[in-house]
Amino acid sequence: MDLWNIFVAFVLGLVEGLTEFAPVSSTGHMIIVDDTLLHSRELFSPEVANTFKVVIQLGSILAAVIVFKDRFLSLLGLKKMSPDGNGPGHKLRLSQVIVGLLPAAVLGLIFEDYIDEYLFSIHTVLIGLVAGALLMIAADWFRPGRPKVTTVDQMTYKQALLIGLFQCIALWPGFSRSGSTISGGVLLGLSHRAASDFTFIMAVPVMAGASFLSLLKHWQYITADSLPFFIVGFISAFLFALLAIRFFLKLINRIKLVPFALYRIALAAVIYFFLL
Repeated sequence: MDLWNIFVAFVLGLVEGLTEFAPVSSTGHMIIVDDTLLHSRELFSPEVANTFKVVIQLGSILAAVIVFKDRFLSLLGLKKMSPDGNGPGHKLRLSQVIVGLLPAAVLGLIFEDYIDEYLFSIHTVLIGLVAGALLMIAADWFRPGRPKVTTVDQMTYKQALLIGLFQCIALWPGFSRSGSTISGGVLLGLSHRAASDFTFIMAVPVMAGASFLSLLKHWQYITADSLPFFIVGFISAFLFALLAIRFFLKLINRIKLVPFALYRIALAAVIYFFLL
């Protein structure tokens, strides 16, 4: 494999890792960077390029598992973890995470083929970037003055379900899963950090399930020739996601969502006026 292929794999992994858990749409950034600059479809085949984007997501998932390892072990009953909430003995339950996952999982299965065929383009991503930015601005402007829920351990089942419904919006590429769910959580009275934590916890089973299903369908495209391409992308996505998650969680309660929304709008404008 030549140096250009390694460079493309590294850059796409970097883009995936840095944007997967930020409210800016990793799918949107991947489509924009790849379609306008890197053209990974021309290196091997469109099928290999699409499978590659699934595999590098697993790198981001692994990073999230490491950051939240104690929380996941607690959810699975493998480790005792003191609740962060104010209520004695109350902590986030696995059943709450499942409730949050169900709406997007059901709609994703129903509309998967339609989304893959009609919604993966720069034009639809631009719509998602701007619409998602407006939701994020609305969340910061209309949120309750003081968060009722400051940690995920104080969440209710109703809040988990409603955040799960907000996650359905992110089935439109460019909207951003984290942007939608963090905005929904903030509007429902969660702090930005609590909404972010729940978003990242939900993201792991969603992304893992979708990635493994896609891999089962496209396993034949990972060949000896393309394997180094996949390995570089996976490692790159893992390392940059690990850095991005830790940085974002320290930052989000301070700067809120509006700066990310303004970035999304500016990015959409640059793409529309200069790249299309």
